[in-house]
Amino acid sequence: MATSYPTIFLLLLSSNCFLILLSSSSASAKLVQHTFHVENIKVKRLCGEHEIVAVNGKVPGPTIRVNEGDTLLVHVLNNSPYNVTIHWHGVLQYLSGWADGVEYVTQCPIVPGNRYTHKFNITKQEGTLFWHAHSSYLRSTVHGLIVIRPRGGRAYPFPKPHKEFPIILGEWWNSNANDIVNEALTQGRLPNISDAFTINGQPGDLHPCSSKSTHKLKVKQGRRYLLRIVNAALQSILFFKIANHKLTVVATDASYVNPYVTDVVVIAPGQTVDVLLYTNQHATSYYMAARVYQGSNLVKYGNTTTTAILEYQDVSKSIEHPLMPSLPAFNDNETAYKFFSNLTGFTSAPFWSPVAKNVDEEMFVTIGLGLVPCDGCVGPFGQRLAGSMNNISFEPPTKMSMLQSFDNNNVDKIYTIDFPDKPPVNFDFSNPNNTFNPALLMTTKATKAKQFKYNAIVEIVFQDTAFGSLEYHPMHLHGFDFHILAQGYGNYDPLKDRVKFNTINPQIRNTVAVPMGGWAAIRFQANNPGVWFIHCHVEVHLPIGLASAFIVENGPTPSTTLPPPPSDLPQC
Repeated sequence: MATSYPTIFLLLLSSNCFLILLSSSSASAKLVQHTFHVENIKVKRLCGEHEIVAVNGKVPGPTIRVNEGDTLLVHVLNNSPYNVTIHWHGVLQYLSGWADGVEYVTQCPIVPGNRYTHKFNITKQEGTLFWHAHSSYLRSTVHGLIVIRPRGGRAYPFPKPHKEFPIILGEWWNSNANDIVNEALTQGRLPNISDAFTINGQPGDLHPCSSKSTHKLKVKQGRRYLLRIVNAALQSILFFKIANHKLTVVATDASYVNPYVTDVVVIAPGQTVDVLLYTNQHATSYYMAARVYQGSNLVKYGNTTTTAILEYQDVSKSIEHPLMPSLPAFNDNETAYKFFSNLTGFTSAPFWSPVAKNVDEEMFVTIGLGLVPCDGCVGPFGQRLAGSMNNISFEPPTKMSMLQSFDNNNVDKIYTIDFPDKPPVNFDFSNPNNTFNPALLMTTKATKAKQFKYNAIVEIVFQDTAFGSLEYHPMHLHGFDFHILAQGYGNYDPLKDRVKFNTINPQIRNTVAVPMGGWAAIRFQANNPGVWFIHCHVEVHLPIGLASAFIVENGPTPSTTLPPPPSDLPQC
């Protein structure tokens, strides 16, 4: 049947419109380049001069600003005395796992004097992420912000802010942080706690010798500001408040949420929270402050408060002290749980993905501390402390990275794919009476991974255990975002708790704070081939093995297959 002239005209018109839109979209994407010089610098903090590792001479390091759709090229030059890798925390890295920057998982470390170029696309993500070292405790000073704005003039799905400010929460040690953790690992114990928390690199004027360097935000009355909050601290979940001001949460982990009004933000290591601040209070100065949420007094924690100052324009010079917010108690579990569990996903936002209904892989993963045999260690029962998942304590390879081994079909047997779907023994996981049960505490060191078919739908229930102590564990998955279906306290009960799953509008994150003595359920689609680290983002738990890796098989086509490694990939 012949096609009529009007039909041909309409087809040509629609085709041309599509090409124009495609051309416009492509033109809006750009190549963004940065050079990171990782090197030792000297800084003054807490009445002393200290030598630390930093990027481009700053702590925090440089902010990366991109639009969704851009390609990022970062040249990392390691002029420090340490091996280092740089991880782009929360970036999905679709088909660019070689750039993920995880020591011995996706690459061997960049040794002193060498360099590596990370190249990857920023796709289907908007909001706040961050970058940091993924080598020992270097993350304490080697970190910075990633700001992803909408491409092509697309607006935020919330009222446009007049200005944006970074709020990077960190942690400071007066001694060399790497030496502290290495000594602890040698002795089989946990490292010393930090000397202070920081906001944008500064402890704040509640600490000695810190008044002049306290970070200040200058604002105007009647304005709307976007605060991009990152928890780059190594060990602690933090409460964050601004005196007399409400905050409206609009995004978490570079994914939009339904606006949630609160007077306190609770943020775990590895998480980001974007909030709108309305400067609708009396024109004076207000402290913004953060301090630890621990949940349990069985674990040592940094009992200090870091401050910065929100200062209204034309504030009276006669004011001596800003107003201080009333922060929750360190063990305020109710406030923490309310914040984490009340966030919901904004389903009308760009790149929202609905929850997959049919699950292919179900895993029940216990997380916590345990012990491995050791002669002369000072851990419990004279053994070495070890983190574990399903009683397996992750042992990183050293001959080559796991991703290199995956690329050559693991012919060198760097890892095994028998990570268990459930723990070897069922018991009362959250019962504190099991804290020091020798029969349950001993774990096994191994490089075990779990392998998934391409596009498999994976559901994981993380269960905190009482070994050592009950703790919140921020579990971070590389290479993917996931839906947080539900969370709760006590032992997970599949009959009672599955009915609580939110499959309509759950929040999407890359890091979930598994409640202290409780559980959290997540679900994601394994559609990114490669090797992806999954671990607790409390840094003290990572070097002792509270981690594993997920292997995602290549798909059936060239466009669903991991490309070969770049020529400058660091070798072991």
